[in-house]
Amino acid sequence: MCILDEHGKKIEEKFGVSTREIKRMSTVLKLHFVSEVCMESTGIYWIPVWRLLENDFHLCLVNPLFLKQLPGRKSDVKDAEWIATVLLKELVRDSFVPEGNIQRLRQYGRRINEINKDLVRYQQRMDMILQRCNIRLSNYVSNINIKSYRKVVNALIHGETSPDSLIRHIHGRTINRHGKRVIQDALEGCVSRSDRDLLRQYIQMFDLCQLQKQECINSMVEMCQELYNEAFFFLLSIPGIKALSAAIIISEIGDNMELFATAATLVSWAGLRPRNDESAGKIKSRKITHGNKYLRKALMECAWGASRTIDSVFYNRVIHLKRMKKHHNVIVVAVARKLLTIIWTLLSKKERFDPEYHLKEITRPVSA
Repeated sequence: MCILDEHGKKIEEKFGVSTREIKRMSTVLKLHFVSEVCMESTGIYWIPVWRLLENDFHLCLVNPLFLKQLPGRKSDVKDAEWIATVLLKELVRDSFVPEGNIQRLRQYGRRINEINKDLVRYQQRMDMILQRCNIRLSNYVSNINIKSYRKVVNALIHGETSPDSLIRHIHGRTINRHGKRVIQDALEGCVSRSDRDLLRQYIQMFDLCQLQKQECINSMVEMCQELYNEAFFFLLSIPGIKALSAAIIISEIGDNMELFATAATLVSWAGLRPRNDESAGKIKSRKITHGNKYLRKALMECAWGASRTIDSVFYNRVIHLKRMKKHHNVIVVAVARKLLTIIWTLLSKKERFDPEYHLKEITRPVSA
């Protein structure tokens, strides 16, 4: 810790990482009448320090990329002195750190993202076991997360191995599309006891993840209805946005749009603006920039839903862009960018989505 004042007086002291040590550091800061505290964003290690200091000081979290000094003679003591210097001279800009309730809401959203990855991994493991048994049902179904596939796996766990018995669990459309003989051949294999045991374990883990995911969703929706009911209600009025998507959007940007000066600022923070990579009059890239990947993923899913909502303003906009021969990925990004712009407008003005009022904003030209 390094304390600097306007007269150049410097106070330095080293502290541990325990809660007691951080509280002692807070006491020392108060004794010297410190009002502003700046720290580097170092993984997740800044979070406990932030939680213990946020009620007593004005905190500033800065990306380490903006605090780098000249190479050489680097130490923790010199880093602390440099951070205090740039804060005193107002040379740094702090990062967006949401308030406590939003951070707790965000934990549920990040957990749902982890569970979705686990669900896909368990499904792939189950299919891998079936492939080892020479049961190739996944070659003839649209995806492995369907009822027919799950029924076949449950039948195999309970000892059914005859193709004639297993084919009764397959949907009629799949049989009609590929033929009964082909599906029977795909269901014939050699299943051992170890295969059935592993399939049962993966099914149990899959069901547990589904249960945990639903608990997180219920908690998120409950928190939004209790703490951010107005913003939650405004987001649900937009085509393509349902309860889970609205909760995830609130968990990432909050409900106070004063933190983002303009809609363009929020769009840039989310990483949905085309990058400006041009040299000597030649455009090298127009891909979207880096940003909040969790928010961007949720907006992409909402964009797909909004573009398929028939008779909505987004649906008509997508039809117009397709006539202009735009690539479908460009169209989805464009709709997601418009969605985020409208979200900023609704939360800033505290109003519901009005298709006729926001039609002008949606139909503005979209850059490729």
